[in-house]
Amino acid sequence: MIGVTRSTVNGRRPEPLSKALIYASAIKSPQAHPQPQYYQGTPVYSVMSKESKDTVDILIDSLEAVGVKYVFGVPGAKIDSVFNGLLNHPNIKLVVCRHEQNAAFIAAAVGKMTGIPGVCIATSGPGTSNLVTGLVTANDEGMPVVAIVGDVKRAQSLQRTHQSLRGVDLLGAVTKKAVSAVVEDQVAEIMLDAFRVASRAPRGATAVSLPTDIMTPGKSLSKTLSFPAASFLAPRLGKGPDASLQAAADLIASAKAPVFYLGMRAVDLDESIAAIHRYLGKHPIPVVETFQAAGAISKELLHLFYGRIGLFRNQPGDQLLQKADLVVAIGLDQAEYDASLWNARNTAIVHIDVQPADVVANYVPKVEVIGALAANIDELTDRLENVARLQLTEAGQSIQKELRSWIDSPEALGKSSGLVHPLHFIRLFQDMIDHDIVVISDVGSVYIWLCRYFYSYKPRTFLMSNVQQTLGVALPWAIGASLSQNPPSSKKVVSISGDGGFMFSSQELATAVQQGCNITHFIWNDGKFNMVEFQEVDKYGRSSGIDLGGVDFVKFADAFGAKGLRVRSAGDLEAVMKEALAYEGVCIVDIEIDYSHNHDLMLNLVASEVA
Repeated sequence: MIGVTRSTVNGRRPEPLSKALIYASAIKSPQAHPQPQYYQGTPVYSVMSKESKDTVDILIDSLEAVGVKYVFGVPGAKIDSVFNGLLNHPNIKLVVCRHEQNAAFIAAAVGKMTGIPGVCIATSGPGTSNLVTGLVTANDEGMPVVAIVGDVKRAQSLQRTHQSLRGVDLLGAVTKKAVSAVVEDQVAEIMLDAFRVASRAPRGATAVSLPTDIMTPGKSLSKTLSFPAASFLAPRLGKGPDASLQAAADLIASAKAPVFYLGMRAVDLDESIAAIHRYLGKHPIPVVETFQAAGAISKELLHLFYGRIGLFRNQPGDQLLQKADLVVAIGLDQAEYDASLWNARNTAIVHIDVQPADVVANYVPKVEVIGALAANIDELTDRLENVARLQLTEAGQSIQKELRSWIDSPEALGKSSGLVHPLHFIRLFQDMIDHDIVVISDVGSVYIWLCRYFYSYKPRTFLMSNVQQTLGVALPWAIGASLSQNPPSSKKVVSISGDGGFMFSSQELATAVQQGCNITHFIWNDGKFNMVEFQEVDKYGRSSGIDLGGVDFVKFADAFGAKGLRVRSAGDLEAVMKEALAYEGVCIVDIEIDYSHNHDLMLNLVASEVA
């Protein structure tokens, strides 16, 4: 006999779920998030049974209820009961990684691509601490992920013993929330809470710590079973206050040069992008993106796109913001691009987001519209009649022309000999791929070049770590993106890194090959940590600690069962790139890159009234 009861979660009543969201069962494409549906039945908070069930089974039932397809991790004695429970599971695949940090990276990419929080798993002590970089990256980049870690027995929690660690304290500093189970009956509630918090805007990471004696098969039992699928997502946000919407509409209507400034949360949901396009269809105005808002503007609206901005104030988009008298910031996270760099003259701001603004000296919105982005943008679209069009002015047209000027430059057109220039690579690469392919950039000089010059026209088709700027994300994120496809690894994924960044996670080549991923990874090789080098030279007139030892990446790829290719001359690039992109499986391409112009990436800053 099973009954329904309203229980508390972490000592409080859960939020009402009369319209709780549930995930659709199918993911239609690698980029498309599952389309939400409304749960219309009676709210269900927990299911109590007269029969007890193993806590490991309750945990796994929770994963299955939310739609988890993969669990990524490294085994250990404090968490092996969960590994054992997942073995040969019909709907959840256990993927063993070569490092816990990379397991977190891969899980985060799955969360980003599917909308369902990815799951990583690790043992206690160093297994837990190894997750930190992956989780803080996911948390700050808005990638939903749930980490499950083992811990010592409850009776040993205050003792010095093997692999003991205050894991909740450690993970709490790098996630939205970290919780440890104290008794068996908490497992179902803690799993529910972890997924709800990770999914709730702004999305991010959560962590669950499970003492090993709470997860002993046959002994660790509970009558609080896993929650139904309808319970796992936080309630849907609604439209903002009418007064805020009208104030925002009035500011936009009266502005002489309004600009849309899109941030990373603008591309979280397809419905938000659709609303932005509806607005621009009726009220066309110029748009700039942060690096992480890549793909927000379709090719059909390219005439309104003024490029991406970030790091150094020297892009056409920075010039555009200097011409604006109103910046409409949508889904912008302050960490993406410091306001002191792009708004030194304190241009008026309308802040549209899922959470209140982080108000700082140069980011003081006149109006904040908080709630569902799509609903609020559609409301503004309907309230406005005439909006000034900066793109039609002489200044707007001049900036647009400058944005495109690189395409026909000698560097982009390339040459028959010598090293490969970054613009030559980007131009060829852009011409060879379709708009659906997922491209992932590692951090370093490579990501500045790609974020400025590589175009993507669909959300979640160009990813990078721009907040934490974490080296080593490219290959693991590519694995996550490849496995997220339906069917898995059915379409090529491309990752690009420098030689330094690649070695941070290169051991996951083994994982990529074993899982049958379809990934081409390009390495821009200059034998240095170049992004550090050119900034040191600018500060001190010389560089230090940037030289790397040589690695034969072709042999390295072969050792893991991947295909290895090399480009030594610009004249070879096109043929090798075609071969690499056509290869079915994992391919590594070592490219000797020309970084002679990299110092220019931080020069020629756009002047502002208050520099």
